[in-house]
Amino acid sequence: MRYLPHTQEDIKEMLAVTGCTSLDDLFDTIPDAVKTKHGLNLPDPLSEWDLNEHMEKLASKNIACKGYTCFIGAGSYDHHIPSIIPYLASRSEFATAYTPYQPEVSQGTLQGIYEFQTMVTDLLGMDIATASHYDGGTALAECALIALRKNKNADKIAVSDLVHPSHRQIIDTYLKPTGYKMVLIPHTAEGVTDITALESMEGIAGVAVQSPNFFGHIEDLGAFKKIVDAKKLLFITSFTEALSWGMLKNPGSFGVDLVAGEGQSLGIAKTFGGPGLGLLAGTSKLMRDLPGRLVGRTKDTNGEDGYVLTLSTREQHIRREKASSNICSNNGLNAMTAAMYLSTIGKIGIREIAQLNHDKAVYLKSVLTAAGFKPVFDQPFFNEFVMKVPKGFQEKRAELINNHCVFAGLDLEPYYPQLTDHYLFCATEKVSRQQMDQLAKEVA
Repeated sequence: MRYLPHTQEDIKEMLAVTGCTSLDDLFDTIPDAVKTKHGLNLPDPLSEWDLNEHMEKLASKNIACKGYTCFIGAGSYDHHIPSIIPYLASRSEFATAYTPYQPEVSQGTLQGIYEFQTMVTDLLGMDIATASHYDGGTALAECALIALRKNKNADKIAVSDLVHPSHRQIIDTYLKPTGYKMVLIPHTAEGVTDITALESMEGIAGVAVQSPNFFGHIEDLGAFKKIVDAKKLLFITSFTEALSWGMLKNPGSFGVDLVAGEGQSLGIAKTFGGPGLGLLAGTSKLMRDLPGRLVGRTKDTNGEDGYVLTLSTREQHIRREKASSNICSNNGLNAMTAAMYLSTIGKIGIREIAQLNHDKAVYLKSVLTAAGFKPVFDQPFFNEFVMKVPKGFQEKRAELINNHCVFAGLDLEPYYPQLTDHYLFCATEKVSRQQMDQLAKEVA
């Protein structure tokens, strides 16, 4: 793109309108103490080809999962993406930032979102789903706000400390300016949320539990439901691995009120950590409390199916004081991508992929145990699990990255300081038996 600067005559004319004599006058409101005295320390200009070479060298310092074997999950999973998905998602009809405010020119986009919502409700067993959010963490934070708004007599939301640490941080960020608080429900020595701790909590508006939790374990949602009902609270569940619902009983079957989760596993590449896809679903009685958009299907004057934004509770659409959220993006292309993925693999496909993920994780755990790692918990898990590693594993892990292109687990100590030498391992359908055997051989 050509750069077309203002001429000196243009600048003089604009300065005259503002009442300034020079461009420097425009910055008089900035204190001198924070102004640079020596200018910016920028390198000399480069030619286009030299600049391209420089940028390629910088980019080569990043490590991409392509070409590496990844045994890390923890909220971002390395799954196979059918080749049809990126082809369809890159078509110009979908790769647009346009929001479908005008249904008469947006029927394709609106139908795609409608199909996405339908498949999400089917996957999660819920009545209604919004047309997506930034990521799983922001979707969960929105659920916390719904619970606090619904219960006027409470100022706290109880969140399991086995909810993804980043998601808990997002909730905390959301709540800081509101006066509301997040209280943590501790986990037991068995690696699941301590349900007895919840029984004694007072002044809470709702409960949020992740399943599979951050350690990969399946939580007893039915037991939580009994306590939540007895306390007349809102029950929120979350997840980071959407494919787990191809194998596990969905949240709706436990009678939860709201479900929030990360949809990155549904055909969306990891791409250095983002963007993700926030999934949010709820019961029909909470429909008008949900943030974001809802696409509905109707009939036009000719009796043909038509799609419209039936409900939109964001402040962009309605008066700010009546808005349920100030969320401004729905990651629409990622939602469309997830719909394409679910349509491609179908119900049988998602069951088979989920089973494959589980079975490979069971095998990886067994060969790592045989190699000298110690299983920490004896709990049902999906595709990730915790192992205690021998001393010196950190050095070996760095060697595996540098010499063998293998990411061997995630260190849990930064998130749970008491778990020194504990690592979270993950296996998806993309890792082969030979790669798992090779990892076990290297760490033995």
